[in-house]
Amino acid sequence: MTALEIADFIGIISFALSGFLIAVHCKLDILGVFISSFLTALGGGMIRDVLADRTPYVFTDTLPVILVIATVLIALLFKLHKSDDIESKTAFIVSDAVGLVSFSITGSIIAIQNEYNFLGVLILAFLTAVGGGTIRDILINRVPSILISEFYATVALIVGFIVYTLDIFEMRTLFTVLIVFVFGVALRLLAYYRKWHLPTLSK
Repeated sequence: MTALEIADFIGIISFALSGFLIAVHCKLDILGVFISSFLTALGGGMIRDVLADRTPYVFTDTLPVILVIATVLIALLFKLHKSDDIESKTAFIVSDAVGLVSFSITGSIIAIQNEYNFLGVLILAFLTAVGGGTIRDILINRVPSILISEFYATVALIVGFIVYTLDIFEMRTLFTVLIVFVFGVALRLLAYYRKWHLPTLSK
């Protein structure tokens, strides 16, 4: 199994759980829960594949759909929907961070495989990481996380930059990608708990 496949599977599972928890927080019905999970888990990857002139992975393989359904069913089995204040719970914070970094990596790798330049790698990493969650937030009438959350989209850009740099120096291996993954998740969690924000404009 390649680094791309591993990162993609981890991202799908993590974002499916994140979408599930957001849907529960917003009191959506069971169909809304599944739609939120599917959009969060698969939306970014579909955007990535379309921009990379690839048939979306979810249209050619049933595994992504199975992973999302299984994640939602397991979340229901463990009664995660019974939790209070879901968005501050560890399960949501960690799953969202893992999904963000995993999809940043997959977006970067696919951009590199398509011989995109530096800007192309950053954009594909960014859109893959935040695309699904942004579509979900718009659909349920929430301000997208990339506009308000602590250092959120910035992490995707940093991860994309690192993966691109590793490839330039021919150092992109499964081991180095794993290090980038751990660094990205740690950075996102640190930013969340330390409440790091980019500067805002004020009068």
